[in-house]
Amino acid sequence: MRNNSLLLICISLLALSLKADLPINSFGSNEEWDQYLGGYDRNHYSKLTQINLSNAHLLEKAWEYELPDEGQMQTNPLMVNGKVYGVSASVQPFALDPGKGKEIWRFQEKNAHWASTSRGVSYWAKGSDKRILFTAGSYLWALNADTGEPISTFGTNGKIDLHTGLPATAKDKFIISNTPGTVYGDLIIMPVRLSEGEDAAPGDIRAFNIITGALAWTFRTIPYPGEYGYNTFPKNAYKNTEIGAANNWCGMALDPKTGIVYVPTGSAAYDFYGGNRPGSNLFANCLLALNAKTGKRIWHYQFVHHDIWDRDAPSPPNLLTINHKGIKKDIVTINTKNGFVFMFDRYNGKPIHPIKEVAVPKSDIPGEKAWPTQPRPTWPLPFARQSENLTENDISPYAENADELKQRFKKYKKAFYAPPSLEGTVILPGYDGGPEWGGAAVDHQGVMYINSNEMAWINTLKPTATGTNLSKGESAYVNYCQVCHKADKKGDIKSGYPSLINIGAKYKSTELLNLINAGKGMMPGFSYLKIDQKEALITFLFNTEKKEVGSNNETKPKIPFKMDGYNKFLDNRGLPAIKPPWGTLNALDLNTGKYLWNIPLGDEPLLAAEGIKNTGTENYGGPVVTESGLLIIAATKDAKLRIFEAKTGKLISIYDLPAASFATPTTYMYQGKQYIVLACGGTKLGTPKGKSYVAFALK
Repeated sequence: MRNNSLLLICISLLALSLKADLPINSFGSNEEWDQYLGGYDRNHYSKLTQINLSNAHLLEKAWEYELPDEGQMQTNPLMVNGKVYGVSASVQPFALDPGKGKEIWRFQEKNAHWASTSRGVSYWAKGSDKRILFTAGSYLWALNADTGEPISTFGTNGKIDLHTGLPATAKDKFIISNTPGTVYGDLIIMPVRLSEGEDAAPGDIRAFNIITGALAWTFRTIPYPGEYGYNTFPKNAYKNTEIGAANNWCGMALDPKTGIVYVPTGSAAYDFYGGNRPGSNLFANCLLALNAKTGKRIWHYQFVHHDIWDRDAPSPPNLLTINHKGIKKDIVTINTKNGFVFMFDRYNGKPIHPIKEVAVPKSDIPGEKAWPTQPRPTWPLPFARQSENLTENDISPYAENADELKQRFKKYKKAFYAPPSLEGTVILPGYDGGPEWGGAAVDHQGVMYINSNEMAWINTLKPTATGTNLSKGESAYVNYCQVCHKADKKGDIKSGYPSLINIGAKYKSTELLNLINAGKGMMPGFSYLKIDQKEALITFLFNTEKKEVGSNNETKPKIPFKMDGYNKFLDNRGLPAIKPPWGTLNALDLNTGKYLWNIPLGDEPLLAAEGIKNTGTENYGGPVVTESGLLIIAATKDAKLRIFEAKTGKLISIYDLPAASFATPTTYMYQGKQYIVLACGGTKLGTPKGKSYVAFALK
């Protein structure tokens, strides 16, 4: 108790010392949506009430803004400074008139082609200096929020390299950022996406000065000698020769009053085999509470030890206040891919409900030392089904090849945290399971609204291919491309992995080289490969490589076992092999830990055409909850916007979209009218491509 009291005193002093540095635009006005996901608390909450339970069925399309480029858009747009700010499918930031959708400016670097996927921008203002910060490729840009022109005094001509501050070993390694940075005073704390292989850069958390672009502080997620957590990795792990990542890619939450930033991290790389990194591996798979001004650790909790399942935190934390045992308590929650909701005291990291360390199976993969226990919350219960609870009775009743699926199901491992295996391990919720990056909405009563994927995946390990019987190009394909695009190059368009057959008809060799270097969408770049490897890979893909086996002179692989692909457990029609629901929407009262309701989210189009409804679908992008009692969400592959009564889960209205919106909506008030805006890019899950931002409002 004495230590906790001292900690609270220290935090109070910290808040006082940082008061002068509070963000200039902290939370903005009730009419704006000035931060990613609606606020620093990441609660997707709006106080607006013009659109309400009595009129939400009367919405009409107010405007539609069409971009010149089409493809997946995950952007949660901002409305601040009298403008709507978003990002196109090819990462071109823009500003629109909030009431008409008319373009004010759009920015793209001259002669540059950006191809990653963006969830939006960050906004900062101090006096008349107003800036939009966004990322493209490995660069963080600062633009004039009124004109879209680069701020020449920020970094070099308006941009800084996100490799800044990383060790020399990471100089040429893949790094981008899909998620907007978190602004605190004159700092922006950046999430980054890195490779998930042995080539990954370290996932250091870093803050940069918004005015100059200079590096302000670094928190190392793979500790150096003498630092806390160093003994949870092999002694040379920090050198980043074979081990990296433990990065924050999904974003973070901030408490401006105390100056604490809450940062969830992902797994150490390689994601599916950890024989070269024995130990619990701090600070991978942790919720970190850091001093936002200095980057110093205040507390942490590791929600997966020695991750070999890619169970990184999928979305930002939520900050809220609950009534716990009659006492008001400020908490932080983190939702995981396993469907767990972890709840902690925001200041000291003490769990709100007991968390048990549960014994889990050993790995039978040579060299792998799976951690013997994993944490499991005793309360609340999971919001998604988990693999250990599946039986043969859970095979889909709509599967035409149900008997075959049952036979396959029998051979797979399914225990709680069953390690990856040679025969296959069921991962449910899957790699895109739980709330994914869209995150959860929370209202002012402490009710959390979580949409969840219920797709099972199969994790199968295979010995890493060596170069003794492969050409150099084929070896590069097997080791870097096959996991997504399959051994036959056919990919899986429903999972988001396009076919590479006849790719020469789509790209010239120079264009394909650019794609290999920079990546595209959710595909990482491979700029670190040697030029002869890239050239050999291109000739292999173009079917022009000379078949000289053993020509790559590879030595013993650094990672002896690798996953054989991101394989969903599907029936012969490409539908989930387990029974519905395949996507759900859940309401959880965090004051009591009890679920108020849960319903299927979306209709599988193939079955809906046969008259089968309420199956739920895979979904990406979170909900918005309003003070008027509405729960607003798109996210599903059937290209609909749905509005529910938040209290009951009753569907109030449903609207067609020009393409599926795999993004969290935004709502704001402008000139007396409330708008709901969504990015509609489709593409994911094999859906048609789109290129629009659409706004709805009352007539």
